[in-house]
Amino acid sequence: MVTASGRRTTTGPGDSAVLPRAAGALLAVLLLGGCGASAAREDGAADAGRRFAAALSAGDYRTGCALLAPDTREQVEEDGRTPCRTGLREAGLATAVPVRAVAVYGQEAQLRMTGDTVFLSRFDGGWLVTAAGCEARGADEPYRCAVQGG
Repeated sequence: MVTASGRRTTTGPGDSAVLPRAAGALLAVLLLGGCGASAAREDGAADAGRRFAAALSAGDYRTGCALLAPDTREQVEEDGRTPCRTGLREAGLATAVPVRAVAVYGQEAQLRMTGDTVFLSRFDGGWLVTAAGCEARGADEPYRCAVQGG
C-alpha cells in the first residue's frame, strides 16, 4: 500500500479481510434500508387504499374525495359541474376489501383488493387515489376504470 507521503508499506495478515467485510456490511445496510423503504411505501399505499374503500363503504364520500388525486377529483367533478361527493357516489364503486396485493413502482402504486383495483400516486401529503373501479382488459391493454384522472 502507498501512504499519502508516497512511501510503500506492507499490510498485516488480517488487513486484507477488512475491506470485504466492510463492503459486505455496507451492502447489507443498503439492501435492508431499501427493503424497509419499499415496505413502508407499500404499507402507505395499502393504508390509503383501505381508507378510501372504507370511506366509500360507509357512504363517507367527503373523505373519499379528500383521498383523490387532484386530476382525479377534477374528473369526478366533471370539471366543476358536479360536486365530488355526488360524482363519486354515482360512480358506483364496489366495496373493496381486503387488500390482496400491493405493488409500488417509485411514486406509483397498484392496489388489488377483493372487488376492485385501485391506482395511487405519492404526493407531498401522502398517497392519493388516481384511479379506482379498475378492471384488467387483457395483458397488453390498459385497465378500464370507473374513476380516473385526466
